Amino acid sequence: MHHSTLKLGGIAAAVATAILHMGGAAAQETPATDGLNMERVVVTGTSGASSKMKTSVSISTLESDAIKNAAPLSAAEVLRAVPGVRSESSGGEGNANITVRGVPISAGGARYVQIQEDGLPVLQSGDFNFITPDSYVKIDGTLDHLEVVRGGSASTLATNAPGGIINFITKTGEEKGGHIAISRGLGYDETRYDFDYGAPISDKTRFFIGGSYRTGEGVRNTGMSTEGGGQIRGNITHQLDNGWIRLSFKHLDDKAPTALPVPVQVVNQQIQEIPGIDPRTVSFYSPYWVRDVALSKNNTPVSTNVNDGLKVKSDSIGLEGSFNLGDGWTLSDKFRTSDNTGRFVGVFAANNGTVGNYTYATGPNKGKAYNGRAFSAVVFNTSIDDAGNTLNDTKLAKTFALADGSKLTTTAGLYLSTQKLALTWNFNEYLMQATGDKPALLQTASATPGLVGPAFGGCCSRAVDMEYKLTSPYLNLGYETGALNVDASIRQDRQQASGTANIATMSGGALRYDPATQQFVDYKLNHNSYSVGGNYAFTKNLSAFARVSDGVAFNADRILFGTPLDGSAPININTVKQIEGGVKWRSGGISTFVTLFQAKTDESNYEATTQRSTSNKYDAKGVELEGAYSNGGFRITGGLTYTDAKITGTAAADVANIGNTPRRQAKYIYQLAPSYSFGDATIGASVIGTGKSWGDDAHTIVLPAYEVVNAYLNYNLTPKTVLSLSVNNLFNKIGYTEVEGDGHAARSISGRAAKVSLSYAF
Repeated sequence: MHHSTLKLGGIAAAVATAILHMGGAAAQETPATDGLNMERVVVTGTSGASSKMKTSVSISTLESDAIKNAAPLSAAEVLRAVPGVRSESSGGEGNANITVRGVPISAGGARYVQIQEDGLPVLQSGDFNFITPDSYVKIDGTLDHLEVVRGGSASTLATNAPGGIINFITKTGEEKGGHIAISRGLGYDETRYDFDYGAPISDKTRFFIGGSYRTGEGVRNTGMSTEGGGQIRGNITHQLDNGWIRLSFKHLDDKAPTALPVPVQVVNQQIQEIPGIDPRTVSFYSPYWVRDVALSKNNTPVSTNVNDGLKVKSDSIGLEGSFNLGDGWTLSDKFRTSDNTGRFVGVFAANNGTVGNYTYATGPNKGKAYNGRAFSAVVFNTSIDDAGNTLNDTKLAKTFALADGSKLTTTAGLYLSTQKLALTWNFNEYLMQATGDKPALLQTASATPGLVGPAFGGCCSRAVDMEYKLTSPYLNLGYETGALNVDASIRQDRQQASGTANIATMSGGALRYDPATQQFVDYKLNHNSYSVGGNYAFTKNLSAFARVSDGVAFNADRILFGTPLDGSAPININTVKQIEGGVKWRSGGISTFVTLFQAKTDESNYEATTQRSTSNKYDAKGVELEGAYSNGGFRITGGLTYTDAKITGTAAADVANIGNTPRRQAKYIYQLAPSYSFGDATIGASVIGTGKSWGDDAHTIVLPAYEVVNAYLNYNLTPKTVLSLSVNNLFNKIGYTEVEGDGHAARSISGRAAKVSLSYAF
């Protein structure tokens, strides 16, 4: 710990020295080319719209062009370009693990970070089993820009977001025009179509509509068309004499393969690939699968196509507006209701296989001998019966002009949320050929080809039917005088959970749901959060801020089947306490944003597959750097996050882990994105890297350091027509993001994926 303190002290001294240097440079008031767009007005994590330069939070913005050039394969891939964000985008187009600044990823998903679209959460909890909010976010031409808040006021201006807020903001037709585009995968089968258009309808009314559709195999090997679908989104905005009102809609119907851990082996703490299984490309989807027969909540059989992968459907309608009531009063409201459903089907390696003598049960070699490696393929087959929600956020603000010229703004808000969660789990185990090239099922004693039976001893056929209601009043006070901005906010989150959960049991040699084993859920929780911060502008090009915050993330379905949830026993919550301070500076073509931070997390989990309850405490300290430089046609942006995280407390069974670095937490993560424009062409790249980390809290398996290079070339055929070539993971690197505790399986980022696109602006 002393060594850690010395390192952090050195970092703090370096930052302090930089501040003194910056103050001298900025005192000259040289015109600034704002590479980080510090004057952009942001709406995320603030009680009212404010520029990045004036806010007392760490916030990054990414514009739609930069996102497109990064060639992301998913929403989670976009987030890898944001400093301070740890996004494990190895699960395909959903099911990503996301967090910030040393706050742990211990339960999957995005427990401590809220993913939003236009200021309202996609799902109220970010770590539901088998359904994560990034699965319902698709990147296309409807996206205007992205705002990402780390820490700070996220604790009080959103629910279940103590780590931060990620807000995908949609275009609203402010500029007349649009785009159409077609893209085609090179070396893999995918064809995609994009369109967007916005324009005024009248002097006071405008509209926007856009979307995307794609079909094909996708970047991983499946041997068939396993991608299909897309989304369409739109809105209409009407200006009033005292404000505006907007109606919006979204229709999403999409499917894509999902990637789960594949067989590997661990030798001397190092992960090694198994011949014939490339973790960058293998998916274990195959034309030689049989239908997976699962159990419905009503004890009737349901037949599923394993190759459907991750299917998501969402229909939503939203209404929002802002009104100037006079005398300094402002009323704003955001409302959205969504019908969210789908299915998660993925193939998980339950072991790393055994070489032996087997018989093909499916495929062109059915009935023939197979002498090679076979592994236990568990089909995670979960029906997302209902993940719909209804959300409303109302704010009433009043600005008082004080006698000394300062301003006091008070904002009172009320957030209401109802989140449904109805899931039906089924895990069947099959015997499968260990190859990434159209694997076949192998013969077992079952009449169903390849079937072994219910996986993990029948633990995981589960029926969940829950409803989570939240009532969250909050208050924010903001004071501005001269160069100083100070704000303080409090929030009380009140959660009411109700519903049922059941585990299927063996009866007469078959799994069935028995009403006698049904668990009833009925409990209430509340937590008070706070955040206090201030920002001081030394000059127009130099400001510094500091903040202290305390926030909560309520548990959802991950504590089912553990502690009694009928109100008869205490319900654990997850809290994050943070301290941060930083500097924003720009001069000439340089812009920088440096933040020192500390985050203390106290959490509880229940692991359904192992049926173990865990209780951990973490302490993470570090520094986050974001910078940009531009000179003529050359531009470069980048970031570096150093995190020194420790496990500071555990349950008695895990006490040996105290003092260890949490699983999958690297000391360094970094991003670098240079580009150069010359004539009609722009060439650019992005480098995203992570240092090595431990794959488990006990420090028995190493996740190696790796870096990924993405590259692009845009050429203007005409002023309105652009031909683009983009490559994700240019050098085809393996990058492990997670490994099973016993080392039998691990998950990697996807391999090289190149595509060519043609777009036309009108």
